[in-house]
Amino acid sequence: MTQLDPQIAHLVQRYAAAGLPPLSALTPAQVRSGGSLTGADVDPAWWGPVSAVEDTTVPGAVGDLPARLYRPAGGDGAPPVVVFFHGGGWVTGDLDTHDGQARMLAAESGAVVVSVAYRLAPEDPFPAAPDDAVSATAWVRENAARLGADPERVAVAGDSAGGNLAAVAAQSPAGEGLAAQLLVYPAVSGGREFPSVRENADAPVLDVDALRWFDGHYRGDPADVRYAPLDAPSLAGQPPAVVGVAGFDPLRDEGTAYAEALAADGVRVVLRRYDDLVHGFFGMGPVSAAADRAARQLCRDLGELLGSR
Repeated sequence: MTQLDPQIAHLVQRYAAAGLPPLSALTPAQVRSGGSLTGADVDPAWWGPVSAVEDTTVPGAVGDLPARLYRPAGGDGAPPVVVFFHGGGWVTGDLDTHDGQARMLAAESGAVVVSVAYRLAPEDPFPAAPDDAVSATAWVRENAARLGADPERVAVAGDSAGGNLAAVAAQSPAGEGLAAQLLVYPAVSGGREFPSVRENADAPVLDVDALRWFDGHYRGDPADVRYAPLDAPSLAGQPPAVVGVAGFDPLRDEGTAYAEALAADGVRVVLRRYDDLVHGFFGMGPVSAAADRAARQLCRDLGELLGSR
């Protein structure tokens, strides 16, 4: 059986020794105040070179949303543009917790990245987040040229809950004609209990209790494909996809199932499974060389689909 990456195992041991309460014992405010698990003190340049970073806003479903624009370094002509949705179980996460991931995505894919801070539960439960994601994606598509990007090469991306939102946006009318999608350990089944949920019930970073905690605050509707994109009647016509999953992750099998469903409906898919990694590896590069390699590989895969790498 594959062993957990030693550097991540060391991080897990450090947190266990600190005696910190589990996420499921905390309030949303307490979890949000904790920031990112890793990378908080990392020089932003470590993630990769970008030529400019700009705070801005994009229209959400009921008002403007904070957003941050990252321009890749180098390149000629108008680059592609990626709308990025951060993870955090639809309850936590923001532009700052995923600043490094967005920088890496721009640097490795060669695309302009628009990172979007959608509304969070429990203050704004389902379907606020997917509705914001669809609105933001539609706006970026309509304004790609004004952003200095190629309107024919627009993509969506996200990790975990953000992967759910990227998939939802791709399935929506706003997603028609998208060039690509990057889904990193996406939550796409509406809470279905795949074997990986049982195998990783006590997994580090994300366990079953944490899954239930997030779902309890988000209050998604399992009958709605905005919560369970895997249940869409057909995935034919979806944009080419890069899907990454981790071995030590309850969401491993549903991400794999989504990639397989896309492929079965004729969609070009790159599926990468990292058996020694955990949920959250997309932001763990500063503490794990294996996580860093995996995250950058996925970003480059997206760049190849977009023709920018």
